[in-house]
Amino acid sequence: MTTFIDEVKIRVKAGDGGNGCMAFRREKFVPRGGPSGGDGGRGGDVYMESSERHNTLIHFRYNPEHRAQRGEHGMGSNCTGLDGRSTTLQVPVGTTLYDAETGELVHDFQQPDERIIIAKGGRGGRGNQHFATSTHQAPREFEMGRPGEERAYRLELKLLADVGLVGYPNAGKSTLISRISAARPKIADYPFTTLEPNLGVVTVGEMPNEESFVVADVPGLIEGAHEGAGLGMQFLRHIERTRVLLHLVDVSDASGRADAVEDFKVINKELASFGAGGEHSLTQKPMIVAATKIDVANPEKLKKLAAHAKRRKLEFHAISAVTGEGIEALKWALAARLRPVTTD
Repeated sequence: MTTFIDEVKIRVKAGDGGNGCMAFRREKFVPRGGPSGGDGGRGGDVYMESSERHNTLIHFRYNPEHRAQRGEHGMGSNCTGLDGRSTTLQVPVGTTLYDAETGELVHDFQQPDERIIIAKGGRGGRGNQHFATSTHQAPREFEMGRPGEERAYRLELKLLADVGLVGYPNAGKSTLISRISAARPKIADYPFTTLEPNLGVVTVGEMPNEESFVVADVPGLIEGAHEGAGLGMQFLRHIERTRVLLHLVDVSDASGRADAVEDFKVINKELASFGAGGEHSLTQKPMIVAATKIDVANPEKLKKLAAHAKRRKLEFHAISAVTGEGIEALKWALAARLRPVTTD
């Protein structure tokens, strides 16, 4: 199984320009040949390009330094050196590029095949042919090539999905995504079974009116996650781009927590702590509440959660990913909620 890597630091070095050449024509029947030093070639650039063929940043983890080729030096007979070959680094769609020293956002790759220069190659130096004048006919001056840019960057991957699943560990997120899509995350009865985000494509309806959307399942949250407790908060960046949040709450006694409404409030508090004031504040996103494991539900928990969602004017669904109860209705509700958001 491929390790999921969502943040790395890299260094890039564009190619240096080649040096200009100092040379003179010395031919048998050309007594005053003059300067003939060629120019140095330009150094190669370093490009970054978004690609759908990658879904993690793991290829940078063990190879954090990247260089483009330097330009060749100029030669006699006015021969210009070859330009250095450029290098292209491919990243997944959803990658944000930051300057490692200033923290400034350089580019946000939201579409496939976006391509930018992240380090410019150095200009080649001029040969002595450029320094000849009417009074200075045998110049020995020439230019050294300019160094290529050297930069340090931080890459951060935020998955692109329409719906983000949030909730306590073992609330049924992985079971749900395996039920409604072809995704097959690890499912077990212990906390933090999900160690990395999973994406699944959900389809509703039939052709020609078929609709589809992408659901992201991230590791579960616990109280104090925004202060470093648990491991889910470091992955919440992956639902910053989602358009709808689906909040799953376990209403069975197997959760080990007595109050489902309190579970809902705790997770919402963590979402607010993560996204407060941010451009993609998680608390501002449309939310649907789903009571999970209703096949073994505690009726009192289910009733209180439904009443709380009604008071908050949040759409509420009761589902069981094991029996399939309520799953189709939930899928259609998500598709319907995404339609006006997409139109806007």
